[in-house]
Amino acid sequence: MGYETARHLASLGMHVIIAGNEKEEGAAAVRRIKEEGCEGKAEFVYIDLTSLKSVRNFAQAFKQRRLPLHVLVNNAGTMLVPERSTEDGFEFHFELNYLGHFLLTNLLLDTLKRSGRGGCCSRIINMSSATHYAGVVQLDDLNRRICYSSHGAYSQSKLALVLFTYYLQEQMMAGGLPVIANAVDPGMVDTALYDNLWSLAQAMKKPVAKILFRTPAEGASIAVYAAAASEMEGVGGCYLYNGEKRQSSPLSYDSELQAELWKKSCELVGL
Repeated sequence: MGYETARHLASLGMHVIIAGNEKEEGAAAVRRIKEEGCEGKAEFVYIDLTSLKSVRNFAQAFKQRRLPLHVLVNNAGTMLVPERSTEDGFEFHFELNYLGHFLLTNLLLDTLKRSGRGGCCSRIINMSSATHYAGVVQLDDLNRRICYSSHGAYSQSKLALVLFTYYLQEQMMAGGLPVIANAVDPGMVDTALYDNLWSLAQAMKKPVAKILFRTPAEGASIAVYAAAASEMEGVGGCYLYNGEKRQSSPLSYDSELQAELWKKSCELVGL
């Protein structure tokens, strides 16, 4: 999860683990949270979501600590990266934004189930984006080898997260399990996510961002709402924007596509 989300949750007295691949930034975030005197505890643990091996190592180490897990925020992401592959051979957006989170969630699912209980469900929050409305999931070419577009790859990854959210929620409900899953759209947030814009767009973005973009704290507030609001207790399968339930793309409600993507994803990560 991002620093602002972690800070908010730590202020609520939670033990927060900031998992990411930027060790210096993670350590600095933990220091800031401690300096603010939050009631909760914060720590940084390394994970590289573009590496299935790293995801498995993280999950194994976490489970060995036998800690409860009440909230999982799948927040890592990248946008508009030129065509490139991960060490596992997947398209970069697809593995970092979606497939790594898919594997991590499934590896930690038993812990989430044990940590939840009636009246206090464990919560999974998947950070999507309005770009998912333009997304198309190409099951026969998830790595976008045939015709690459950085925007198409990004929007596909964000749609995949919503499809994953809804299918997972259906599974949890069908099993009567104390876990809920929701997708969150933080809106346009002024973060490093936009660093891959071409130079002219970068220059144009700066003045616009000051007026129209949300601050990182404002963007994080929506994830915090999904993670901690009492009115969200037991409420899953939602697409949240500004703390309100919105309709996601028509394609995201395709139950057959949800099931096919889940099956394909399991094959790709070896579940």
